Formats: sequence, C-alpha cells, structure tokens
Amino acid sequence: MPTHGASTKSDERRRAVVAAAIDCFARKGFYGTTTDEIAEAVGISQPYLYRLYSKKQALFAAAVDHVSVDMTGTLAVQPAGIGFSREPLIERAVCRSYATQVDAVRQPLDNDAEVRRWFGAGMLDNVVAVLGLAELDEPWARTLSDR
Repeated sequence: MPTHGASTKSDERRRAVVAAAIDCFARKGFYGTTTDEIAEAVGISQPYLYRLYSKKQALFAAAVDHVSVDMTGTLAVQPAGIGFSREPLIERAVCRSYATQVDAVRQPLDNDAEVRRWFGAGMLDNVVAVLGLAELDEPWARTLSDR
C-alpha cells in the first residue's frame, strides 16, 4: 500500500494520459482526436485508457481542469525576474490578425476607446455564449453574463 502522499502507478498514468490528451486535443480538437491516438502517445492500450477515463468526454474534462489549474497558477504567481517565453513569429502573425480586425472596426466606431470596449465585450460575449452562462445560476456566471 502506498505511503501517504505517494503516487500510485495509475495516478502517474492518469497524469501522462492527460498530458498526451492536452497535446492531441490542442493539435486536432475534441472531434479530430481519437482515444487510440492518445493511448498510443502514452504507450498504453486503448482499453487501459478507458479504465482510467470511462469516456473521451471525461478525459477532455480532465484536460480542461488541468489546463485551468496551470493558467490560474500562472496568472496568480509570476516570480520576479521571470518573464513569459516569447515566440516572435507567432506574435507577429497574431499582431497582423488584430491589426486587420482593429482597422475593420475603427472606421465605423471612430474612437479608440470604443474599439477597446468592442473587443473586450466581444470576447466576453463569446465566452458567455459558448458556455451558456446566461442559463447557469452560479455567482461567477452571473458576474460574467451581467445578470
């Protein structure tokens, strides 16, 4: 029996499966990724993957939870002197995309403050719509959906 705080083999496998799932889902999305691909990436059988996670949706939910914890930790604690890693090629592509979008809305809005509000509200509206937050009766959902 493992000592308190010790990791069991299945816990280690679960972590490896979630890490592989995050990579696979990031590249191909939920519907484009098969559980066989994830199992192969970890070096386990598909039946063993299903013993760890009863269905693909449960594995995806575990991946979302893992990424959420990482994101929250990164946002909450940024050690002094350590910056975020930079990817200049990707940054330039994203900047070009935003430049095009800003140019498209700047003309009709004709006000930089309105352009910033438009982008902020639009991104928040996407989150509210995709997650169905208008129908969710939770304090955090009410905050985001302005209810």
